[in-house]
Parts: sequence; structure tokens; C-alpha cells
Amino acid sequence: MIIATHSGKFHADDVWAVAVLELIFPGCTLIRTRDPELIRQADFAVDVGGIWDPQTGRFDHHQKGFAGARQSGVVYASAGLVWRTHGPRCVALIAEIHAGHAITEEQARDMAYAIDADLVQYLDMSDTGAAKNAPGGYGLSAVISGFNPTWLDEQHAGSVEAAEELRQTQFRRGMEFMTDILINAVKYRVGALHAADQVRNAELLENGRLLFLQNSAMPWATIVRNEMPNVLFVLSYSIAEQRYMLHTVPAAQDSFEARKDLPAVWAGLQDAELAAATGVPDAVFCHNGRFIAAARSFEGALQMARLALLD
Repeated sequence: MIIATHSGKFHADDVWAVAVLELIFPGCTLIRTRDPELIRQADFAVDVGGIWDPQTGRFDHHQKGFAGARQSGVVYASAGLVWRTHGPRCVALIAEIHAGHAITEEQARDMAYAIDADLVQYLDMSDTGAAKNAPGGYGLSAVISGFNPTWLDEQHAGSVEAAEELRQTQFRRGMEFMTDILINAVKYRVGALHAADQVRNAELLENGRLLFLQNSAMPWATIVRNEMPNVLFVLSYSIAEQRYMLHTVPAAQDSFEARKDLPAVWAGLQDAELAAATGVPDAVFCHNGRFIAAARSFEGALQMARLALLD
């Protein structure tokens, strides 16, 4: 299969769109051109060609009269157009191949919608001018733009052909970077999906105020915050660090405010100082922000949890 997109400077929306198609249809030939005949012959035309027709693989948004937009009003660019059509299939493939779990069509659609809301729409907003560098000067759109060769690079290339070959190489580098971001976005959501039941069925201690999880890497905050109003702390084992972690529970999404903080006298202490303050010989550290602490043993972390509940 052949994917055609425009030559010259590339942007995050066309890089994302081509990366998605490459994941679904591996081994495609990528051509970067503005030649109408080459575009016509391609199986997919992304961000070029003046046509939006998913049935024929056409995903451009520059044509006069284009009015494609999300229900939220955010206008589509090529990233969103390709994602709207192929996002769920891409998510399902990544879930199976890279996360090792098959998901249902409904789950794939829900994840694709969430990724659009969290990420893809901002690529479109940047491309259409709705946001300068959504979401910020070092947001993904700006980072991908930085993969373009500079004028010095082009000057050193020595010819138009060499400069375009360099740009093709950089486009591919941008695709690899974008592919990693997409795969990680899906893997995180698949992990959260499969962690939910384990969090719901985890052991409750201290009259339901402490939740114990076998793996600290498991995402738990949303379930605990939304479904477990009595849980004040989460105790878990960090396989990577081989110690037990004591976490506060966020009071709201994207907030550092906790339902209950760790004791103020623990803030910023480590090892012997924290052991003296807590009476727990194997206490390791307490973050200065008082939202996480650690001990080397389960018994030590549990003792710290009990002290925190009493504080």
C-alpha cells in the first residue's frame, strides 16, 4: 500500500495520521509529494489532495467548504480525520500486540475516544490555528515540529533532493516518536482496564481505611477516589524498588490535595531521621509533600499507616 502526504515542512497532524496508518497497515510505502497524479494513485492521501472520503482513503481538510468537526466544535485536521476512522482498530491492534490483551470493540471505541480527547484534538487545534502550540511551547505539536530540518540543515544538504531526503528521514523519526506515544497511551489504558477489578477486590485493612495492593505500579487512584470513599491511604509493594509504599488518596482528579495527609513531622525525612520520628526501624523516606512514604517491610509500612491514621 502507498500512503501519500505533502512534501516540505511536516506537522504533528500528518505525522500522527501516517503513524496510525502504518501501525494498521505495516510495510506501507510513504511518499511525500504534491504531484496530483501520485496522490491519486496512492491508497491513502493524508493532509493533501483536497478530499475527505474515508471510504477511498482520503483524509485532507484544506479544501474549500470543509466543515468536519467534533461534537465539541473542535475542527478536524488530518490527525483527527484518520483517528476518527481508524482509531478504534488501531487501539485494538496495539492492545493485542503490545499490551498482550484482547479488548472488545466497545472498549476499543471508548479508548480511541479518550485518546482523541486527551491528545489528538490538540494536534488538530495546533494545525488549524485554534491553539498556537497546543498544549504549550513544549507540547507534542511543538516537539514534532522540531524534527523538521532547520534552514542550516537544508543549506548544508546542498540540493533540493538531498534536503527532501533529509526531511523524509526526519519525518520517519517523528513517526517513531509518535508511535511510541500512541502505544504507551493504549497500554496505559489497557492496564487501567485490567487493574480495575483487582483494585476493587483488594484487601481492606484498618476498618476499611487502608487498601493493600500487591503491585505499586497498578493504577488505582480513579477507582479508589470514585468508589471507595472510606479509604484514606493505599499501601502497596513496589516490585521495582523492593519496598512497601504508603500513598495518600487524591481528593479530586489532578489534585495534590489528599483526603488525609501523612504526618507533618515526617515531611522530607529519610532513613535514621524518619525511623526516629516514626519509631519504625526500616522506614525509608517520606516525601516533603507528604503524599508518599516507604518502608522496607510490610510490617513497617503498616505501622506507618496506623500512625498516619491516628495523626
